[in-house]
Amino acid sequence: MSQPEIYLKKNEDKRLRKGHLWVFSNEVDSKRSPLEQFSAGDLVQVKSDDGKIMGSAYINPQTLICARLLSRKPKLKCGVNFFKERLTTALALREKLFAKPFYRLVFGESDGLPGLVIDRFGSVLSVQITTAGIEQRKEALLAALIELFNPAAIILKNDNSQRQLEGLNLESGIAYGQLPDTLIIEENGAQFKIDILDGQKTGWFYDHRSSRALLASIAKNQRLLDLFSYTGAWGIPAAMAGATEVTCVDASEGALALAGENARLNLVEDKMHFVRSDVFDFLKQARLENQLYDIIVLDPPALIKRKKDFKQGYEAYRRLNHLALQVLSRNGILVSASCSYHLSRENLQEILRASGRHIDRHLVFFASGGQGPDHPIDPASPETDYLKTFFCSVSSSL
Repeated sequence: MSQPEIYLKKNEDKRLRKGHLWVFSNEVDSKRSPLEQFSAGDLVQVKSDDGKIMGSAYINPQTLICARLLSRKPKLKCGVNFFKERLTTALALREKLFAKPFYRLVFGESDGLPGLVIDRFGSVLSVQITTAGIEQRKEALLAALIELFNPAAIILKNDNSQRQLEGLNLESGIAYGQLPDTLIIEENGAQFKIDILDGQKTGWFYDHRSSRALLASIAKNQRLLDLFSYTGAWGIPAAMAGATEVTCVDASEGALALAGENARLNLVEDKMHFVRSDVFDFLKQARLENQLYDIIVLDPPALIKRKKDFKQGYEAYRRLNHLALQVLSRNGILVSASCSYHLSRENLQEILRASGRHIDRHLVFFASGGQGPDHPIDPASPETDYLKTFFCSVSSSL
């Protein structure tokens, strides 16, 4: 059966030819291929203005990113075998990188599966589907996962705002099997109990794995403040590595309760303090009380989710870093991170430079990082390169 076709306007195929997988609605020649004739999730062939085949994609005529390429080949059959092939390729890379099955198994476009993220927590898979194209093929995906991994459970984490843009529901739940009463993962020599169903995103943030290992290596005998701590992924390994005191600050009571369980699980509860607070309020109060910390980890959630939010989000990042530096001890270390794609590495560097100068401190970067290797970057898709982290040594002004 032939697939319907969409034609691009003249010269709108350049990004696809360079390797990108997205087609924007304003790039489609709507006279030759009216978008309203398609249903969300349909497979289509993408053609350039001169009729050359660019590949097979799924389409959603209601969204700005109206098509996402699944293959450069025409007339793709997107069934169980398609998913098995892509999943097997993704698994082969992760098994080269990690000795145990705790990692991001699928990272969207980088693994040739746009609209899909899968985290592996041992025998449990947490699946986040963000597009109608993958949602329509969910049963084939689940069949492939069951055949390849024989998991104890597959959880669908559908509480992502991107699904609303795609016209999809936000209900999460167990799609297959039975979730164990207790689910524990391992990272950087520590164990963590995680809550997939009620936790943020897929239930865990594997992306900072490498930076958290670096932090632990410099934490001995240090007093550490972990801001936006979630369930203790930064602070607990630091305590295990010899930090004398770790204060975790988060607005979520549930996240802090789980962090407390994780502290006990790793036998460091005597070093840990948990504070439920808005981070801005906590930092202002710490400054008033002249509280100082040897290391501060500043790892906020994405504060710039859309390009139009840049100005407000940039100011929030600036204020956070400025306040954190004011409660950092002399010759202290600030670990400043951003997972907002729209805040560039250069933007964060400038925020740190300006914040240091504003309070007359000498700030230098002695290390920088990004997402772990289970979040591979597709050089043709800059959107896959989103995480940036600076390790800053901060001393008195020169």
